[in-house]
Amino acid sequence: MIVNLKNPQTNQFKQVKAGFSWTMFFFGFWVPLFRGDWKWLIIMLLLDLIGIFTFGIVSGIANIVMAFLYNKLYIQDLIAAGFKPNDDASANILKTKNISFNGLAVD
Repeated sequence: MIVNLKNPQTNQFKQVKAGFSWTMFFFGFWVPLFRGDWKWLIIMLLLDLIGIFTFGIVSGIANIVMAFLYNKLYIQDLIAAGFKPNDDASANILKTKNISFNGLAVD
């Protein structure tokens, strides 16, 4: 399910998938790098650094866990940065995924 988010101050628009992240599952830290999500990039790189000393076990587990959590965390960070659902369908998806946001859909 795709969620449409818009920042009313900057008029910036983002489409984000809600739910399991196959890209995080397969590509790990590359996903936050390409999204410009510096906080989660650093966290994933640190986990991968620790993973070197555990023969990749920590990295593999982190990628699996983050595949389930990353899209929700990314959406929450965008909402904290001022983004709001752009339509009622996006607002309903956020409600079904238990992602809280302030106010109603924009436009």
